[in-house]
Amino acid sequence: MKKILVLLALSGMYISGFSQTDAKAKTILAEASKKYKAYDVVKATFVFTLENPQNKEKDTQQGTLIVQSAANKYKVVMNEQDMISDGKSQWTYLKKDKEIQVSAVDNSGDALNPAGIFTLYEKGFKYLYTGEKKEGTKTYQMIDLSPVDTKKSYFKIRLGIDKIAHQIANVVIFDKNGNKYTYVVKTFVPNVKVPAGTFGFDAKKYPGVEVVDLR
Repeated sequence: MKKILVLLALSGMYISGFSQTDAKAKTILAEASKKYKAYDVVKATFVFTLENPQNKEKDTQQGTLIVQSAANKYKVVMNEQDMISDGKSQWTYLKKDKEIQVSAVDNSGDALNPAGIFTLYEKGFKYLYTGEKKEGTKTYQMIDLSPVDTKKSYFKIRLGIDKIAHQIANVVIFDKNGNKYTYVVKTFVPNVKVPAGTFGFDAKKYPGVEVVDLR
């Protein structure tokens, strides 16, 4: 499911200031961004759901994301794919195909990668606060983002930000083909300690897997 991780990578848009002036949304987003950037390594578990109304299809996967945002390093583990980056190279493990694709990481200002999943709103979006939504004991502040570049494949991203924790709890991406991609954060652990090799590729851990270097 290459498309799943491509959409996850929409989150890697780096900071250059908020693009619109919705005062309420700006305050909420700035507070969430400030808190997140105070952390070193973050580990989160999430549930991803792809819904295609036209074909009446619905696919759900669970995943784990480990991010060292300041160094542009990340590791994503899902049912069908894993992605690892040391900030320079990215390794994508296609489990069904028993193949690992190696590519260079684009560190330009428009780079797309999962390292910025909790700061996806910081560049290239208009934003609008749409109110609060309560689910159980949680209250979420809802903000709709629309890309400034209307040529994007998606037309809206909806964020649910935990009002107490000041962090993104769910993301819904609406694309122009009618598909809806939802990420719900189940657990979020800041400043987690991880082994030194977490963000590197070790071929010994993947015996019998073909490595395709696309750099």
